[in-house]
Amino acid sequence: MDSKRDKDQDADIEKITAVLLKSRTGEFDLESILFLKFRSHGIHDLGCIGECINLERLDLSGNKITNLAPLASLRLLGVLNLSANRISNLEPLSSCDSLQSLNVAGNLISSIENLHCLQSLRKLENIRLKDNTYNYSNPVCRNSSYRTVLLEMFPNIKVLDGERVVGRGSDLYQLCKDIDDTIKAGSYKNGQVPDHADCKPWVEDSYWEIKRSNSAIIDEAYKQFNDVLHECRLLNNRATHMISQTERSLSLKKQPKQYAV
Repeated sequence: MDSKRDKDQDADIEKITAVLLKSRTGEFDLESILFLKFRSHGIHDLGCIGECINLERLDLSGNKITNLAPLASLRLLGVLNLSANRISNLEPLSSCDSLQSLNVAGNLISSIENLHCLQSLRKLENIRLKDNTYNYSNPVCRNSSYRTVLLEMFPNIKVLDGERVVGRGSDLYQLCKDIDDTIKAGSYKNGQVPDHADCKPWVEDSYWEIKRSNSAIIDEAYKQFNDVLHECRLLNNRATHMISQTERSLSLKKQPKQYAV
């Protein structure tokens, strides 16, 4: 019975309906719904989701959404994840006055002009248009001045593309970025870094596992925490490989030269 229910919940959903919302949340009234997660369900029509006027957190990542018009009525929405969809127009979000965190990485946003509509959102502190962990991006990110222009457009932004740019933690993010750039520079200088199967992690993999919760808030925090961990592991692996390569290079230089007799 449970496996059948899980299979049904994983099935593709073309359109969000009132019946679907009530069955997923257990709420009789759509206005009582505060959190929703429809991740990777093949959704292309948001249907009546705009009737959930008290919605605070919404995850619609990994779908086929192009039209955000139904979200315009969600004035209490604080956290919105629209990554990996087919969105090119963000205009409907301009009325989401409470929006604090917006993830639109992996969409079709082509220019800085497409982001002007978000400038009226005074509470917006976290914008993600690019996510290296999942290789998500937008055409606008290819603009060399994209990051500088965005920070000028949104002076209240604290986190851009997962990197804290101001406030507590910004120095750590910058340090990690500098280390990453240094490692990459060394890799390019010395050629392709080989993969070492004998490299040991600092701790066992299970050390980082935490118990999942049915709470939408905890679930979102769990995802963000694991994204950061994944980036840290990638950085650690590159550093380990670079150190190993450097040690081998130094070891070869110290070996005495042998001459044929």
